[in-house]
Amino acid sequence: MKLTVHKPYKANSEKINKLIQQIAVSYASGISEELLREMLVTIAKIGEEKMDIGDMKLVNTTLKELRYAFKVFSAYRDRRKVTIFGSARTNPSDREYKIAEAFAKAAADSSFLVITGSGPGIMEAGNKGAGTAHSFGVNIRLPFEQQPNPYIAGDSKLVNFKYFFTRKLMFIKESDATVLLPGGFGTMDEGFEVMTLFQTGKCRPMPIIMLEPAGGTYWKKWLTFIKKGILDMGYISEDDLKIFKIMNDADKAMDDIKLFYKNYHSIRYVKDVTVIRLNNDMPDKTINLIKNEFKDILLNGPQKTGALDWEVHNNEHLELPRIKMLFNKHDFGRLKELIDCINNSY
Repeated sequence: MKLTVHKPYKANSEKINKLIQQIAVSYASGISEELLREMLVTIAKIGEEKMDIGDMKLVNTTLKELRYAFKVFSAYRDRRKVTIFGSARTNPSDREYKIAEAFAKAAADSSFLVITGSGPGIMEAGNKGAGTAHSFGVNIRLPFEQQPNPYIAGDSKLVNFKYFFTRKLMFIKESDATVLLPGGFGTMDEGFEVMTLFQTGKCRPMPIIMLEPAGGTYWKKWLTFIKKGILDMGYISEDDLKIFKIMNDADKAMDDIKLFYKNYHSIRYVKDVTVIRLNNDMPDKTINLIKNEFKDILLNGPQKTGALDWEVHNNEHLELPRIKMLFNKHDFGRLKELIDCINNSY
């Protein structure tokens, strides 16, 4: 069998490669050193390849925005967070504003931090309900809007972005749950983005809740479109509908998010193995239940395990109990049901 030999990732100039190595060694160690070296090589290659100035500006701004956002969020990585999306045009007198505010307060009371787009409407309701101390603002600079709302303006946890794609990355990367209230194109874009990432395994599993006041019809009409216009056409599967929930009560929505993290802590894919970390040791009856109920998506397992070598190497929650299994990495709606089973069975 012919072995594939990967070409070393280097700049064309050996002089530049040596300088890059010196910088990497000076500022990092271990895996971080190699990652920093590769990032610097990428920057060197951009210079070598004489990219279009517009492309260089895009890369430059993207790196600056992500660096600063990572810096802001890094101090709060041990806190659960929920992102709230919804219309900037919602008025404080609207019922949607009031339920968003109530939900954000319930989140803060449950020790969750709240992330919003920092603008008016539903975003303002989220920051107001949570309070500045429990809020993040992820603002987008637009020619006609938007200024940060008074409940996050001037706070150190407000981050400004030029690009929507870097902003959306931070919304999803840093949150442990997503709550959507009625809104326009932006809300739909953000909602479909997080559902697509969940459906394809490109983000970690999390609660996705469509929230509006009792008697509201926005999400009911939306669901009709999803079922009649997408599901019935075969563009999604029935299991994909399990990725999200439609709810009409702020406190119950927050209870649902807390339940998701009752026993389930986090997930990690180590090559072909799926590792689920737990807050509480799993009883054998639950392991047997999962084997029977989810054999359609599990090629093997689950079984109890200690931390895998990769987790040990990265010092990832070594104190937590775990199970490992061979998940098909295809049916993520069913994976959401498996996690719900873990949380409800003991």
